Amino acid sequence: MKKNVYFLVLTFCLSMSAAYAQLTIFNVSSSEITDKHKASVQQQFEFQEVINSTTTLTYGLGKFWEAGFNVVNVNYDKSVHHLTKNDTSTVDPYAPLLMVNTQKLFKLNEVLGIGIGGLAGSNFSGKKHFVYYSYANLAASLYEEHYKLAAGAYLGNNGYLGEGPIEGVQLGLDAGIWYEKIHILADWLSGAHPKGQLSAGVGIYFLKHLPVSVAWQHANADGSNGWALQVTYVP
Repeated sequence: MKKNVYFLVLTFCLSMSAAYAQLTIFNVSSSEITDKHKASVQQQFEFQEVINSTTTLTYGLGKFWEAGFNVVNVNYDKSVHHLTKNDTSTVDPYAPLLMVNTQKLFKLNEVLGIGIGGLAGSNFSGKKHFVYYSYANLAASLYEEHYKLAAGAYLGNNGYLGEGPIEGVQLGLDAGIWYEKIHILADWLSGAHPKGQLSAGVGIYFLKHLPVSVAWQHANADGSNGWALQVTYVP
């Protein structure tokens, strides 16, 4: 396991000079790459005791690279009716965060590929802390890309994940039961930390390039439930 961890960190560090970005199913990268010279945008809100906002912009660089940035953990606490920040404790992830990220897909054949990427940055208010998350996925695309699967391992730090284990597995599913009309979506991030949860829902293409997704979410650590709303622009 340690060799896998070192491999993920090394890959992330080497790739940071080349590119930054990825979109997610909900919390797990789909390992799909934005087309060259095209831009994708994703906005996600997670609703529990705190409303959490994540914004992602990606740009396709060609040769199965993409690049962009994330604004992560913009949190609105419903109990006090204002935005909150965290720059003191890793019980919860630091917030808010400004991050750059990277992903490269290595095609094995027409069905399988390996996606390697990660993100790194810092909270942009209060005392600054370095945070990161890196991963490697085996991605499969079946039936003319109507069904997509991703399975892999991740390594992060407590500044990004919150209190709990910093390594684990991630799984993702995008099933186009009515392709580019209605998709069944699900992903799972292992670990009893604030980012560790199951998300399961549906994506609806009201417009061809603008799917809207809704998911039920179940936390690994305490079994609490919430839901997510995601809007994605895909060129």
